Amino acid sequence: MPLPQLSPEARAEALEKAKQARSARAALRNEIKNGEKKITDILMEKDDPVIDKIKVVNLIESLPGYGKAKALKLLDELGISETRRVKGLGDKQRAALIERLS
Repeated sequence: MPLPQLSPEARAEALEKAKQARSARAALRNEIKNGEKKITDILMEKDDPVIDKIKVVNLIESLPGYGKAKALKLLDELGISETRRVKGLGDKQRAALIERLS
């Protein structure tokens, strides 16, 4: 299936929207890293487009003391796929993750 042809204006608008979304996710990860926000509070929020599209593994890696290996190990222990995004977490998975990280 070919991609739709966009006008230069529509393409520029889409690129700007994507850039803003990436910047918002990066800012959120920095706030977690700096201790300004708690990951448990973020996981409790629902229907936030910035939070919903972040991969869970990237969110965990933002925590001090967690790298790729430790984050993947935690997800494996909880039965969460490494490609799962926050929006795709089930209620039990979300509760288990909150419990483990609090």
